[in-house]
Amino acid sequence: MPELAEVEYFRKRWDPGFGSRIIAAQLHGEKRIFRGIDVRALKRNLVRQKLLRSHARGKQMLFEFSGHNWLGIHLGMSGKLRLEAAEFSPGKHDHLVLQQKEQSLVFSDARQFGRVRFHYGKEAPDWWRASAPEIHSRKFTKPALQRFVRRHARAPIKAVLLLQSGFPGVGNWMADEILWRARIAPRISGGKLSDEKLDVLWRTTRFVARASLRTIGQDFSDPPKSWLLHERWKAGGKCPRDGQPLRRATIGGRTTAWCPTCQQ
Repeated sequence: MPELAEVEYFRKRWDPGFGSRIIAAQLHGEKRIFRGIDVRALKRNLVRQKLLRSHARGKQMLFEFSGHNWLGIHLGMSGKLRLEAAEFSPGKHDHLVLQQKEQSLVFSDARQFGRVRFHYGKEAPDWWRASAPEIHSRKFTKPALQRFVRRHARAPIKAVLLLQSGFPGVGNWMADEILWRARIAPRISGGKLSDEKLDVLWRTTRFVARASLRTIGQDFSDPPKSWLLHERWKAGGKCPRDGQPLRRATIGGRTTAWCPTCQQ
């Protein structure tokens, strides 16, 4: 599933469309990714409007159009945004195509776990304004992290990191990377972590978020080879720090990799 940095990368795929008017919209309105919205209103309102700007927050994207129109996109597990020619003919997985004079803005999702939202109004939609602070922003503070972890004191810390209400954008690989760098075992409950260890968790979370945005989020390039990311899915993968074989288990509903030596 795309995480914070992958979402940022795909958000920018539509940047060439800024300032251009939508001249036609094609969509598979019966698909589940359009659940809960009026697809006729989406199509009617976006045509003849200009794409003004876009934002990414956690695993969510928001595209602002002229005329007080807002389009929200969640990529789910297999969603992607891309650019195609203006006369592009959609495939069966291309569920939303916004045609402009010079190009077409395409949202595809083979598995359909993603979601499209539409909002009309002068202000951004409530669901966007109510989302948690971005983990790479100044609003993601040490006290905020401590309070959130303490509220989920009985849960394994790996499961806590996957909660989007506290760690927006963090998914499976990012959570493993953060815990490995912080030398925290993924099974330990949040309530057993000291304030000092939570400080380390805060710093590591921000580092992983910012570094991944500079690489994956910029041009989909890989982070440095020293990252756990490169070993966590390998058969016989080893800890980049001490060379010990990684262990794996399902924690918080997700396959988790960690070093038994570094993360005792």
